[in-house]
Amino acid sequence: MYRHILIPLENSPTDETILNHIRSLARLTEARLTLIHVADGFMARNQERFEESPEMQDDRSYLRRRQEELSDEGFAVGAILACGDPTTEIIAAAEREGCDLIAMSTHGHRFLSDLILGSVATNVRHRTTLPILLIQAARPGTEQK
Repeated sequence: MYRHILIPLENSPTDETILNHIRSLARLTEARLTLIHVADGFMARNQERFEESPEMQDDRSYLRRRQEELSDEGFAVGAILACGDPTTEIIAAAEREGCDLIAMSTHGHRFLSDLILGSVATNVRHRTTLPILLIQAARPGTEQK
């Protein structure tokens, strides 16, 4: 079964959806967890020319907090802060880390929204052969079941 799960996080409320679902799966399979956040703003993509931006510092702190939270719950967990194209970085990390599952929250956009906004989940799904668990995050004003 799954031994190492990569969990892309956005540093947003949608992260709760996948983290709540993945806890029971990881306990069941005794899987190791790796959290990843991909910063993709101008400063992040050009970080070699600039000092770490406040946004990057916030992302690093967020990952550290989530890692500590899961570690305190008994999970073996690592964290990666990557910069660049989210799809490319997620797939590269999954391969580099030897993950056998990618577990992500989705926003539940529909066709037109995906064309306009893009979808990291859709792009990852089409560019990897690894199994992917996609959990739709609750829309604002609705309750997650």
